[in-house]
Formats: sequence, structure tokens, C-alpha cells
Amino acid sequence: MAAYKIFFRRSVGKDFSAIPKQDLRKVLRRIEMLSEDPRPSGCEKLTGQERFRVRQGRYRIVYSIQDKDLTVWIVKVGHRKDIYR
Repeated sequence: MAAYKIFFRRSVGKDFSAIPKQDLRKVLRRIEMLSEDPRPSGCEKLTGQERFRVRQGRYRIVYSIQDKDLTVWIVKVGHRKDIYR
């Protein structure tokens, strides 16, 4: 299986600034793992959207997958209450 390239929306940088460094390391490792398997066990497709969600601790990573281009776009990262507003 070919590795997917990871891209971030500009707004994700702001999301990262709100996450404590210890948790941020875990979130970034989880995002890195998406390059090998963009649909890991535990990921959920969001209803009515072409996006997926995966959890890392109390944080959620929302992303979209472009299989044709082998890319994963990280759309939003944050605490559950912040994601679903």
C-alpha cells in the first residue's frame, strides 16, 4: 500500500496552539499514522460529509481522504466540544 501525503488546512495551526504540548505530540503521532492507513479501526465517517473522524485521547481529528491523489487533508483538530459546534 502506498503512503498517503498529509496536508493541513491553515486553520489547523490555530487548533494546535490550544492543545497542551504533551497531548499535541500524541495527536501528531496519530496524524502521522494516517499516512499509512487513512481508515484505521475506530475511524468514523461523518454523516452527510466526505470526512472522517478519529480520536486521540480526548481530542478529535477531522480529515478528508483523496484516494486518487493519495492525500489526507487534516481539516480540524480539537476537543470534542469544540469540533461539533
